[in-house]
Amino acid sequence: MSKLYLVPTPIGNLEDITLRAIRILKEVDLILAEDTRTSGKLLKHLDIQTHMQSHHMHNEHHFLSKIIERLQSGTTIALISDAGTPAISDPGFLLTRECIKNNIEVECLPGPTAFVPALVNSGLPNDKFVFEGFLPIKKGRQTRLLILAEETRTMIFYESPHKILKTLTDFKEYFGEDREIAVSRELTKLHEETIRGTVNTLLEHFEKKAPKGEIVIIVAGKK
Repeated sequence: MSKLYLVPTPIGNLEDITLRAIRILKEVDLILAEDTRTSGKLLKHLDIQTHMQSHHMHNEHHFLSKIIERLQSGTTIALISDAGTPAISDPGFLLTRECIKNNIEVECLPGPTAFVPALVNSGLPNDKFVFEGFLPIKKGRQTRLLILAEETRTMIFYESPHKILKTLTDFKEYFGEDREIAVSRELTKLHEETIRGTVNTLLEHFEKKAPKGEIVIIVAGKK
């Protein structure tokens, strides 16, 4: 039976991959990887020798029909991203949607996703939240921030270290300098860190100490 597996991979600590994920990656006919060099290191560490093919945001439209044809012919395929769960701010949605259109079975394994530990560890309300991922860089950014300024649920953002100051400055303008936030970086890694405070205090902190590593920002909703 043809099937597409969406397989989460560790966001840092290699011990976080599940036994089931390892088994699936060994059993499938093909692994689609966002970056074969990055994933190659993980597969080598796990002694997985399954053939791997590149599948990322720049080629996923081009190869979509060919992958569907392979699945329809009986090939079992696993999709992985560089880190975390596929389709969460990573490639995966287009292929999943196309599989569903073509009645191809899709199964997503549970596993690492950066925003979950960041949200729980923030100390901010997590009974209701909205995942925003990366904010638009230019077009639509102001419009999105104006909408989110009225959001009452806890908000989750992804950000890169070289853009954190701009994003916190925007939060200060649109959400107010006293809005509570938490910034988590290097999750599950040796230098994991979560800093909590107001927008203003964290902006001052990162102006003095530039952060490294991928970042998750948790922002309290409007009271």
